[in-house]
Amino acid sequence: MSATTVLARKWRPRNFAQLAGQEHVVRALSNALTQNRLHHAYLFTGTRGVGKTTIARIFAKSLNCATGITATPCGECSACKEIDSGRFVDLIELDAASNTQVDNMRELLESALYAPSSGRFKVYIIDEVHMLSKSAFNAMLKTLEEPPAHVKFILATTDPQKIPVTVLSRCLQFNLKQLSPALITAHLQYVLEQEKITFEAAAVGLIARAAQGSMRDALSLLDQAIAFSAGSVDEAVVRTMLGAIDQSYLFDLLVALRDQNGVELLKIADAMSARSVAFDAALQELATLLHRVALAQTVPQALADDEPERARLLELAQALTAEEVQLYYQIAIHGRDDIDLAPDDYAGFTMTLLRMLAFAPARNTAQPSLAAPVAAVQPNARPVVAVGSNVAHASKPEPVGKAEHAAATPASGSEAISGNQPDWGVLLQHLNLQSMAQQLAKNCVLENFSDGQIALRLSQEQKHLQTRMATDRLQSALSDYFARPMKLHIVLGKTEAATPAVMEQQSNHLKRQQASDSIAQDSFVREAQAELDADLIAESVKPIQQA
Repeated sequence: MSATTVLARKWRPRNFAQLAGQEHVVRALSNALTQNRLHHAYLFTGTRGVGKTTIARIFAKSLNCATGITATPCGECSACKEIDSGRFVDLIELDAASNTQVDNMRELLESALYAPSSGRFKVYIIDEVHMLSKSAFNAMLKTLEEPPAHVKFILATTDPQKIPVTVLSRCLQFNLKQLSPALITAHLQYVLEQEKITFEAAAVGLIARAAQGSMRDALSLLDQAIAFSAGSVDEAVVRTMLGAIDQSYLFDLLVALRDQNGVELLKIADAMSARSVAFDAALQELATLLHRVALAQTVPQALADDEPERARLLELAQALTAEEVQLYYQIAIHGRDDIDLAPDDYAGFTMTLLRMLAFAPARNTAQPSLAAPVAAVQPNARPVVAVGSNVAHASKPEPVGKAEHAAATPASGSEAISGNQPDWGVLLQHLNLQSMAQQLAKNCVLENFSDGQIALRLSQEQKHLQTRMATDRLQSALSDYFARPMKLHIVLGKTEAATPAVMEQQSNHLKRQQASDSIAQDSFVREAQAELDADLIAESVKPIQQA
């Protein structure tokens, strides 16, 4: 990389094919050039660094290329080279922020009356056009109404609302979109590969998010990161440079909120304080994370497959309710607004976390008892879960405490599985499980049950369900049910017996088949089919859910 050429200039696109994003604008301009259906004035709107001036210069090359008016300028002729180097006499660029007065505009418009010196068109690029004074706009209006055939105006602005309607109505307007972090990340990685600079993908992702949709800002930050990292781009250095928050803190905060663990919340806040984390930025990042969790809950496909934090985002999406996510988001953004009013940033940050804890929707943590008793007759004996055709109709026993639980005796021992091994499918019906933990449990079979330990087997095809969060929640639910600490082990391998998930599918299929058969044999349905020549749509038949 040249010592005098910054990346934002070195990697500025020279033609439409090199442009990252803005396909809708490129397509429209390319069609206009190919069909020679050209307008005299164009307005490009959009935030900083999304390509407004870059597209204007490429368009100027397309109009003046020696090969003719084309959507693919050659880049080799004198006109193309001079436009790239900023020396083309018939390309006039004006910064309206520095030339707001009517005299500047009149001088520019007077020069527009003269024919081009060397090009096919005189092209005027007026950047930040909304900064022009009212009298300057009025002076421009006359030329926009009756422009010379050899003149093209390209106006660019970040604030189109400040442009008079009389000017807007005489321009073809194109709105350039903010670039997505994924698109910026891909382009930055391409630049780094071409520059032969080593990088960490997570570091590039941080820069892409910090750029907030601006490719120019992203390349400038990348230049800065290379300087900070002494020739490479490392995540730790980029985090320090950007003042970015370590995302693991934020994920841990949400896990603590899920567990309603105030001690852990303050412990994490203290760790962040020890690392001199900016707490106002932490609340902003926390709100951003909650937004991503909400997306994962409602539109999971919005998460890119190569998203580095995809697994943890999906875990949180399953672990938190939509109500909790929305509430925490609102508290986070209000907490950030209020942090300046707090005694200090630490107090403002922790008070926001405690507010989330205080107003969190109540969870149903009551553990239901089994329909039939669980017995642990002697110390070290294994609990027995009763099974059989009459289990569903058994009366619900009174809840037992830890002491009574250990002394209970089985009331229906004849229905228990031999060897005092509980029926895994029956046991699951009485565990307080949600989402990912429930799916993990349903796709396991019981491998072994001994004092204080449960071993499950999970097939290789379902190993993606074995996340740390799901495993922890399942182990916690088992400990709560047996009223003592339980150690959970999950081994991967072929499941010989049918899992609860498979049995549930088989049961549902049987119920649908029985319902379909019942409907098909119904006299009213058969008469309707005969008289109306109607067909029975099997897919529409569903069994009645029992209360």
